[in-house]
Amino acid sequence: MNNPRGVAILILLIGLGTAATCFTYLGTAERIEAQRQALANRALLEVLPVDLYDNQPLAQPTVTQPVILAHSTLLGGYLATRGAHPAAVLLRSQATGYEGSIELLVAIDPQGRLLGVKTLRQAETPGLGAAIAGWPNSWMQTFNGRSRNAPDDSGWALKKDQGQFDQLAGATVTSRAVLQAVHDALRYFDEHKAELMGGAR
Repeated sequence: MNNPRGVAILILLIGLGTAATCFTYLGTAERIEAQRQALANRALLEVLPVDLYDNQPLAQPTVTQPVILAHSTLLGGYLATRGAHPAAVLLRSQATGYEGSIELLVAIDPQGRLLGVKTLRQAETPGLGAAIAGWPNSWMQTFNGRSRNAPDDSGWALKKDQGQFDQLAGATVTSRAVLQAVHDALRYFDEHKAELMGGAR
């Protein structure tokens, strides 16, 4: 290009365009990330009715280190509150299924009753154990309202293991793993209730 002034103007325009793009990104990136996080949190918290809590449960951890339980590993715990009063405890649990790791979110009310169970991650066999992935999940909804002692410990098993729960068709190992992880979570809640609910009883 033989016009130095034209080259200078072109460089200036490119610089201004780049700067405007950067400022726009910096001005919206935080808002976009907050919206993305809110959507991710909402998907995770589907296990809780929205009118049950008014805090950000995932920003209020109560279990921060993995805890090895009888049949599963507790990966984390969170407190949902309403009006600063405990409304639910969320326990993130991991068990070993037929094809590998199954990660669950178990919601428990202050009285120790199950509010819901949601599968967060799984790699079970499609058409069989992978049926635990759907939300809402009709098989896992049969756990709702149950507690550590309702049924008693022996009842927290599949019917084929002399317990009280049906299994997913063709997915005994997956069903057993989920059921045992939920029972572990309820036991842990009962044994650590005050700690999980921030000292409330």
